[in-house]
Formats: sequence, C-alpha cells, structure tokens
Amino acid sequence: MFLTNPTSKTLKKLLSHSQKPIVSFLCHPQNPPYSHTQKSHYVDVYMKWKKDPYYDSIDHIHKSIQLKPIISLKNCIAQDPNGCIPISQVSKRGLEFDVPMKVARFLRQYPAIFEEFTGPQYNLPWFRLTPEAVEIDREEKRVFENCKEDLKDRLKRFILMSKGKVLPLKIIQGMQWYLGLPEDFLRCLEVNLDGSFKFVEMEDGLKGLAVECEEKVLSVIQRNAMKKGVYFGEPMEAIEFPFFPRKDARLRRKIDDWLKEFQKLPYVSPYEDFLHLDPGSDIAEKRVVGFLHELLSLFVEHSAERKKLLCLKKYFGLPQKVHKAFERHPHMFYLSLRNKTCTAILKEAYNDKLAIERHPLLRVRNKYINLMKQSGVILKNKRLSNRYLDRGSAKLDLDLDVVDEERGEITDLDVSPRMII
Repeated sequence: MFLTNPTSKTLKKLLSHSQKPIVSFLCHPQNPPYSHTQKSHYVDVYMKWKKDPYYDSIDHIHKSIQLKPIISLKNCIAQDPNGCIPISQVSKRGLEFDVPMKVARFLRQYPAIFEEFTGPQYNLPWFRLTPEAVEIDREEKRVFENCKEDLKDRLKRFILMSKGKVLPLKIIQGMQWYLGLPEDFLRCLEVNLDGSFKFVEMEDGLKGLAVECEEKVLSVIQRNAMKKGVYFGEPMEAIEFPFFPRKDARLRRKIDDWLKEFQKLPYVSPYEDFLHLDPGSDIAEKRVVGFLHELLSLFVEHSAERKKLLCLKKYFGLPQKVHKAFERHPHMFYLSLRNKTCTAILKEAYNDKLAIERHPLLRVRNKYINLMKQSGVILKNKRLSNRYLDRGSAKLDLDLDVVDEERGEITDLDVSPRMII
C-alpha cells in the first residue's frame, strides 16, 4: 500500500531515478555501451584566475580586434580599379567596417598601411595603400588561392560538428574571420565549394549550408593520440586531454582526483552523435571540452572572443552554461581580459607547436600587424619632430626679440649724444 501510494518526496525521487535508465534504454536501444555507465557526480571546480603575461602578450591575438577593420578597409581600396578611393566613399560606412571612430581618423592612425593624398577634385582627402601593404595584399591573395582546399576543409569540419551537419549562412559569416575565409567567400559559394556542400532551407526561413560526408572524420586530439600510439579508434576508448597547468598551480585534493578520473573517461569526438548523452554527466562535459578544443584548433589565432562562441550554443548542442567549461579547465584554456573583452585561448597551440597545424593565413596577418607597429613609430616620430619645430620657432622668436631690444638700445645711445651736440 505504501509503494502504490507514495507520499514521501524522497521516495518519489528514488523511484524517478530508478526508472530513468529503463526509459533511456527503451528510447535509445542502439546507444553505445558507455551511454549506460555515464557518471554524474559533479565536482565544484573553482580555480582562482591568475594573469599570465605569456598569453596576454601574443600580438596576433590581441591586435586582431584592430586588424579586422584594417583588412576590410584595405580590401575596399584594393578592389577599386584605380587602387585609391576618396574618403567620401567610406566615411559613412564605419559600422559596416566595425570602425570604432571616424573612418578618416582611423585611416590616419596607420600611415604604414594607408597613404593619404589630395584628390584631383575639390581638394578632398584620398587614400591608397602603401607599397608595403600592396605587397602583403598580393601575398594574401596567393595564400587564398594556394590554400583553397585547406580553407574548404576547415569550413567542412566546422559544419560537421553541428547538429544535423548544417549551419545557417549567418553563423558561418559570423565565424568567417576566425576561420580565415576571404571576405567575398560567401558571395561566390558556387565557385569556392565542391559537391559535398549543399544549400538547404532551414527553420525561420534561414538559408543554410549542409555537408555530406560518409567517411569518418577524426579530431585533432584523436589524430595526435594515434601518432603517439595511445588510441586505436575502438569504442569506449579513453583519450587524455593535453594539460598545460601553471607552474604555481596547486589544486585541492578533491579537484585533483576529479581531473584524474575525468581523463580516464571515454572520449566522444565532436564529429560523432551526442544526443544520447546525459547532459549532466561527466562524459557530456568531456565532449563539450573536446568540441571547444577542436573548434579553436580550426581558427587562425587558435582563440576567439568568448561572447562570440556563446552564440553557437543552439546549433552545436552546447549546454546553457558552456562558458563554465573554460573556467573548469584552465589547464587547457586561458581566458585573457585584454581589450575590454574576454578571449578564450587554446593553450596547446602555443605550448606544443607540432600538435596543431598552423593556419596558412597566420603569417600574412602577422605582417599586417608589423605594419601597424611601424605606424605607431611613424606617428611618434612625427609628434616629436613637431615638438622640436615648435621649440625651435619659440627660440627663434626669443632671439629676434633680443636683437630688437639690442637695436633699440643702440639707437637710443646714438640719438642721445646727437641731441647733446
């Protein structure tokens, strides 16, 4: 009688928990074995954030925010048949180029990239690229042409990690800078893509891009584990994540034990089906961490603004509090707070350069950043020279005053005797 009419809240919880595996088995009869042995003991991992000068000093990560509008304006000038444009052509397109100030002022901040001159009509300011910027632009176009297959493969992997292997074009456009795709990539998709890509209509009237791929895709972690001989592609096989802890990191015994058990859990590739996983289990968390690792490994700087990554939750099946993965796993990710934003950085890319393939566009972006630095030197020297000229003119005026005073004194001395005579 007590069992048929349960009144105790505790008993209801026990019954609900006891029935959960049965329901899961009936709904997913073909699940892999590890889906029925998922651990759900949550450990409250809290590690105090500590600034790391090494990751905070990587130029191509932290100057990426300034570089993006520079590249957009550079492309606007380079695409013009004359190779130069009047300021009126871009002055009202600041939001489009993501320029944080007046466009003319922004262009003048980088004299090593943009050269200003007076136009043929109405004495308006015009801008063209410096010879150094023109040469880097040519190199950038060669990279896009020679590495077309690599860029296409990165886009394919990005889509294959999503639910249903399809993504809206707006999501791809939002990640275009991180993936290193050229700005006009989405305008010429038929030319840039092959038969494995397909346009589809998604919900809410969105146009999407789907990928058809029958062969198994391995993640960076799986490929590296195979090279080391610690992974053979078997089901329920565990792969340990590459950890790069701080030298002064001291973990509590409970957290240290949890990390060791976490490393022993089966690895679920971001390219595999994950809908059968219990969202509250440790295996599901390991899948999310593996997804973030694979995602950042595809990007040019192996980093991204955290708020941009949070926009991917809906289409990649990420939990609501996916940002906690960065905080719970500081041995894999570093959160930089420079530029008034939070940037997630993949540590492995900067500690083991052989583990992750270098993006072909990174070298080109570093060259643009060098021109940005040269611009700072040019402006500094110009300010110093202006100060010197100002001081020199002030000194000259002072000397002229002294000469005038001396001449006045001489005149007075000459006049006085004549008046006496």
